[in-house]
Amino acid sequence: MPNKSGIVRVLSPSAVHSSLEEIVAAYRRQGGGEVTLTFETAPRMVQRIGGGELADVIIAPPKVMDELAGMGKASADGLFQLGHVGVGVVVRAGAPLPDVSSTGALKRALLAADSVTHTRASSGVYVAQLLERLGVAATIKSKTVSFPDAQETFTHLLNGKGRDFGFGGITEIKRWHDKGLRLVAPLPADIQNYTTYFAALAMDPPNREGAQAFLMFLGSSAAKSILVASGVD
Repeated sequence: MPNKSGIVRVLSPSAVHSSLEEIVAAYRRQGGGEVTLTFETAPRMVQRIGGGELADVIIAPPKVMDELAGMGKASADGLFQLGHVGVGVVVRAGAPLPDVSSTGALKRALLAADSVTHTRASSGVYVAQLLERLGVAATIKSKTVSFPDAQETFTHLLNGKGRDFGFGGITEIKRWHDKGLRLVAPLPADIQNYTTYFAALAMDPPNREGAQAFLMFLGSSAAKSILVASGVD
């Protein structure tokens, strides 16, 4: 069914929220059409698109993009890597800063924390596995809490009072800087994990012409500069 409104609908993980808002603004300034952004965790994206939700452009990690392609919902034509996002440690502004300068220091900080928070999205799945690898998951289980997305995770962290810290995608943490959170540091290099994001057309985009134009802009040097400035490498 053609999209008579001319709007390009983009479905994306929230890890690139700020970047996409700025990219859409730049696209409009250059004469591009209307673009609407919908943000969702990667697992929920599959459910929504699989359930019939329409999109013109899809942004997703490789595993999710492969799943959507296998379902006949995403096209390999024009698929390209948008960038990748690392995991960082976050605290409330004004709270004591944990030492996370090395893997050993991070482990000690985890044991000393009053609470530890992470999402159940892509970065949070990795963090849960990391806690197991560090041998602290069982010890800190009673003070570890996870939420479906960054919104709930960071809101919980903001409402804490003690030596609380959390984990999240670096881009998402930066987006919450003005709301009262602070990026302590990225994870140490030896345990850092990057989530890569790809952009693609939906298999049958309602607004194919607009989607192709916006996808081309996403791959431009102007869009790349915005991505890098917000923490997408």
